[in-house]
Parts: sequence; C-alpha cells; structure tokens
Amino acid sequence: MAIFEVIGGKKLKGEIVPQGAKNEALQVLCAVLLTKEKVVISNIPEIVDVLNLIDLLKGLGVKVEKLSTDTYSFQADEINVEYLISPEFKNKGGSLRGSLMLVGPLLARIGKAYMAKPGGDKIGRRRVDTHILGLQNLGAKFHYDEEAGVFVATASQLKGCYMLLDEASVTGTANIIMAAVMAEGTTTIYNAACEPYIQQLCKMLNRMGAKISGIGSNMLTIEGVSKLNGTEHRLLPDMIEVGSFIGMAALTQSEITIKNVSYDNLGQIPNVFQRLGIKMERRGDDIYIPENEHYQIDTYLDGSILTIYDNIWPGFTPDLISIALVTAIQAEGTVLIHQKMFESRLFFVDRLIEMGAQIILCDPHRAVVIGLNRKHSLRGIQMASPDIRAGVALLIAALSAKGKSTIYNVTQIDRGYQFIDKRLQALGAEIIRK
Repeated sequence: MAIFEVIGGKKLKGEIVPQGAKNEALQVLCAVLLTKEKVVISNIPEIVDVLNLIDLLKGLGVKVEKLSTDTYSFQADEINVEYLISPEFKNKGGSLRGSLMLVGPLLARIGKAYMAKPGGDKIGRRRVDTHILGLQNLGAKFHYDEEAGVFVATASQLKGCYMLLDEASVTGTANIIMAAVMAEGTTTIYNAACEPYIQQLCKMLNRMGAKISGIGSNMLTIEGVSKLNGTEHRLLPDMIEVGSFIGMAALTQSEITIKNVSYDNLGQIPNVFQRLGIKMERRGDDIYIPENEHYQIDTYLDGSILTIYDNIWPGFTPDLISIALVTAIQAEGTVLIHQKMFESRLFFVDRLIEMGAQIILCDPHRAVVIGLNRKHSLRGIQMASPDIRAGVALLIAALSAKGKSTIYNVTQIDRGYQFIDKRLQALGAEIIRK
C-alpha cells in the first residue's frame, strides 16, 4: 500500500495546471458506447478511476488507442455485453461508481445491460434510485439475477416520456440522457442536474447527432434519433483540483498561479473561498493567489457565523467541502461547515484535531471550525486517507504542518488526482512516495 511522507511548513511557489475533469471523463467515456464510429477524447486525466473505466470499455470490446499522453480514440463497433457478468468486471466495476453509467448507453444501443452494486468512496449512503427510476420511465425493465449477483436491465425499444427526477443526481441525469438520445419520441427531464460536466456531455452528444435542448437548465428536452456518429471532444479542467489548489495556497501561505481553469465554469467556487478571506485575482483564464499571510472569514450582514454548505449546481460542490474545512483552520474567525449530501464525509476531522486544529464535530453532517489565525501551526502525524477528497484535505494539512506527516492509503488520492506528488514537488513541496 502506497504512502506519502510529507515534510510540511514549506511555502510553495509557481504555476500548476489542473488535470482534465474526472467527473466529466467518467460520463463521456461511457457515451462512446452509443456509436459504432470512432470517438476521440482529449485532456483525459491519468488517474485510477478513469483508467479502470477505460479497462472496462476494453473488456466490453471497445477498440481503444492511446494517441498521446492525454488523448485516446474509442470505437465501439462490437460490444460484448456478457463481460458485465464476468468476475473481472465485478472486481473492477465494484470499486468504481462510474460503471453505473454504462447501463444507459448499453440499453440505448443493444437493449440489454447488467448493473452490479456500485463502488466508489465510502462516504455514506449513495442512492441509485434516480438511475433505475429514470430508465424505467423510458421503458427499461429490471430484475435481480441471484446466481450472477447483478441486476439485469432490458428494453426492446426505449420510448421517450416526461419525467420529474426525484433528485438532481449528476450521474443519474447523465445515465438517463445517454439512454434517451436514441429512444423513440421525445423525452423531457425535469429537475435534471445542470453541472458544466452535464452540459459538456450534452454538447458532445449533439455533435454526434443527438437533439438535446435546454442545455444548462434543469429541464432538458431530447428528441430521439436512430443512430449517432463519431466526434472529437476535449474535457474541461477539473474544478475540484482548482478548488483544492486555492485552499492549499492559502493554508501553506504560498504564491501560486493556477493556469487555464475555465473560470466561467467554476460557479461558486471562487466566491466561497473568497468568503473564507482568501485573496485571489483572475488573470484571463488563470487564477493568481498571492501569499495569504492572514485571511479572515466573512460573516453575514447581521454578524452571525458564516455557514458553508454543499448544494446542487450552481451551488457549492460537495466534493470541495473537505477542502473548505481544512482551509479554514488557519483563518481568523469561525465557520460552520455543513455537508448535507453525505453523512460520513466529515469523519476525517479527528485527524485534523490531532494535528492541532480547533474543530467541533457537531454530528455526521456539521462541523464548526474555529480558525487558529496562524497563532499555532499544525503538527505532523500519521494518518490514513479515507476517501479521495478527505485524502487531499489531509495532504494539504500535512503540507502546512510542522514536522513530518505520514499518509497511508494514498491510492484513494490517486483515484482522483493525477501525479499529485510530482506536481506539488515542482512547486517546492517535500513529498516522498513509498
């Protein structure tokens, strides 16, 4: 099991480029199954979850060619759907929640798919009802195969309809969109997720010949087509990396420029970190963060304590709640961090408390951070990465701490952050992978 040894307390300096967006990659890679023609996707991050999904596509019979460091071509002219009940798929797919999004394209293309219990981060209950209900609305039938241990989905012909999603699930919306583009008739999806990555998926599908309108809103209208063509697509930069680097720069008192961030697609991210007191400057499509010796948490107009909470787009993404929490540790002031969507995502704060942070864990969803205001430094400890985002939050804390920190289970971090140790070393961080 890989570990990081981090010598903290060093100021970082330089430029860093965010990787391609992990969450977008998992969606658009599944979409290659919708056509027999070649699809070329660039800016693909070399991270564990994405590479595992590419391996699953290969197992399904997709011809995959690596054209350059971050560019691949995919051609799904032949599909082996029985691979989805193989032990290899159960092993790989069981650790990757994104494998759920194979179901919609396979139902659209060949009328049959298998769905095993999804994997991913252990951050509490993660419902799949939206996926199943949406596909059932289109005419898919699900039954459980006890012998194979999977749900079997079948559809002789998907048919468009109106549906109101029970929640604005991002992966659920993506799955339903990919099924609906080749359904008979018109599909209207209300309460659809509208994140930039969903918008990217819709734009890619439209270039392939789909007819999707309402992109960017929570109501999508999809006119079904009989076939889709090949295309080329480039992923957006990963907004979670951008937010992580903003928090890292502030906590470590570093001067950093984050390059090519696609600023207009960041939503509330810059605003939330600015409310934590972090000074930053937009320079074209870059974000320049000067050395933040001191940053003060904002309050509401009546003087009450600021609350930072996650919400569906265009609200603040839940994937950055852990980063906002760790960033507040050295601020002046107090903030309530409210993680609404997942009840286990704040349990890593006991490690931060052990490092010297002043945090009160109120319940599984809420924590109060009382900023140290640089009066005390965090101290290095031994800890383990419980999930991708908490792992990076702990890494940021270790970079700011005095002394040596050892982080175990960094494979979790590798699932979402490409070559993070090497990229931070280029900024002056002292990290050793063992």
